[in-house]
Amino acid sequence: MLSATVAVLSLAGCGDQASLPVSAGTGPNPTLPEPTSSLIPTVNIADAVGWPQGAQPAAAEGLSVTAFATGLDHPRWMLALPNGDVLVAETNAPPKPEDGKGIKGWVMGLVMDKAGAKTPSANRITLLRDSDGDGKADVREPFLEGLNSPFGMALVGGDLYIANTDAVVKVPYKPGNTRITAQPEKIVDLPGGPINHHWTKNIVASRDGTKLYATTGSNSNVAENGMEAEEGRAAIWEIDLKTRSHRIFASGLRNPNGLDWEPTSGALWTAVNERDEIGSDLVPDYMTSVKDGGFYGWPYSYYGQHVDRRVEPQRPDLVAKAIPPDYALGPHTASLGLAFSREGELPQSLQQGVFIGQHGSWNREPPSGYKVIFVPFRDGKPAGEPVDVLTGFLNQDGEAQGRPVGVILDNKGALLVADDVGNAIWRVSGSGGAQSAERPERPEQPSQ
Repeated sequence: MLSATVAVLSLAGCGDQASLPVSAGTGPNPTLPEPTSSLIPTVNIADAVGWPQGAQPAAAEGLSVTAFATGLDHPRWMLALPNGDVLVAETNAPPKPEDGKGIKGWVMGLVMDKAGAKTPSANRITLLRDSDGDGKADVREPFLEGLNSPFGMALVGGDLYIANTDAVVKVPYKPGNTRITAQPEKIVDLPGGPINHHWTKNIVASRDGTKLYATTGSNSNVAENGMEAEEGRAAIWEIDLKTRSHRIFASGLRNPNGLDWEPTSGALWTAVNERDEIGSDLVPDYMTSVKDGGFYGWPYSYYGQHVDRRVEPQRPDLVAKAIPPDYALGPHTASLGLAFSREGELPQSLQQGVFIGQHGSWNREPPSGYKVIFVPFRDGKPAGEPVDVLTGFLNQDGEAQGRPVGVILDNKGALLVADDVGNAIWRVSGSGGAQSAERPERPEQPSQ
């Protein structure tokens, strides 16, 4: 069995090489070359090794990075509470017995195992508190347990809403609570089921607190399981908290994750993972403002009206309506986290724009992502090239010491980054100099 595994992974390592830099697939007008195809897709994912003792990511010049919390169990998403406490969802994929069947599914299962993405879910939200204000959490409590692959969180008045993989639920919350024992109350079901390909569900509350907006990723790469398996998916839902009814707010979004309100325009923005297996240079992930009733192409087209010929039957009527995204974030970067900046502990140059957590590629050679970037905004729109904020997640041997996921601003305006391979929350603030990632010497391997 071991030799078969090695052989399959070696074969999976074959595939195309990128002919363009990541920067070509970044910005308001990305380069979109002709798609390529192969029997076996490009599989190039970094082995998850974690951070060596004392090592950490590298912050850009003028920034400082410290460990806000370590020793967590696959932290993915966060919420800053008004009193300064931070909630973190320690979570992973639920059982998905129908996802990834066949040879390709088996190969992808092995690859996800290499990436550290197949550990059992802790199904827990943990509370972190920095009681002495030194930028490090000194209180850690299991805030809410027994959830079902929780991800997004939103506080509305005295209610804390949690997006499990299959439902939005709520529990009562009072400022200062360190543990919730109340049984979660279901608000609305979300698409789950035995495939549940993109299992992460995020939520954000409307400014007036009357509605939630929830992300529901697709059940496939490009609808290969049939459109009947995609009902309610590849979309952002609007949920009325009074009536507990919902409607599709926007659709054709393959796998939206990050959600936030742009502070100048008040528009909802999201970060979206686009489709795979048509080349290392396609398709760029993106962020975009989300229009009520807007259709963004998936699965029939990408980046507006670029038709994906793999999808049958074709829908030219829908392609004609497809809205091009506002800003590309590079091919296969797995851009997940999205948080708009504000005044606080970060330099002025990072106070008008958006932070993006890029989890890192599996379908690109060479790799892309594996960092946190900042895109400046002006008048409610992107206004410049991305700036690297936190790097060093890949070591000199191409192994993943960490992988950034969720990004938020804490109550002091510093950036918090969830790292689900490093099992840490990193805190980035302003300083007089840069921090560098420590990369230990790699010991010689014994001869076989």
